[in-house]
Amino acid sequence: MSVDVYLNFNGNCREAVEFYAKVFGNSDPQIMTFGEAPPNPDYPLPEEAKALVMHARLNVDGSNVMFSDVFPGMPFTQGNNISLALVTRNEEDVKSWFNQLQEGGSVTMDLQQTFWSKLYGSLKDKFGIEWQVSLESTEAAAQ
Repeated sequence: MSVDVYLNFNGNCREAVEFYAKVFGNSDPQIMTFGEAPPNPDYPLPEEAKALVMHARLNVDGSNVMFSDVFPGMPFTQGNNISLALVTRNEEDVKSWFNQLQEGGSVTMDLQQTFWSKLYGSLKDKFGIEWQVSLESTEAAAQ
């Protein structure tokens, strides 16, 4: 298990990922846009979100750094656009960490199945630190 840094951007994530990929010698970074995610008829994707980066990851000298644009309408404050991502293959750890970190804090997204993880949630702890907790798997979660 590792603790990964997750950086958010306000519409210029692709530019940032390509810049950092060049700086750190990563050729052809893998970038997924919101428009490439499986559609959800209950939550139609606004046109302005389709080209924005939903997720990208670079390896920087052995550490994962992950990136995303904020979704249109979500708050963005430059300088506070960093969260820590806990990714593990142990489901009990995901539940335990999430439940403990949320005490005195606020949940942004309850633990739930997503198309990228069988169990994912995000929160801000009582100290104002943003956390993402995710169950790593070799297969995408079932639709």
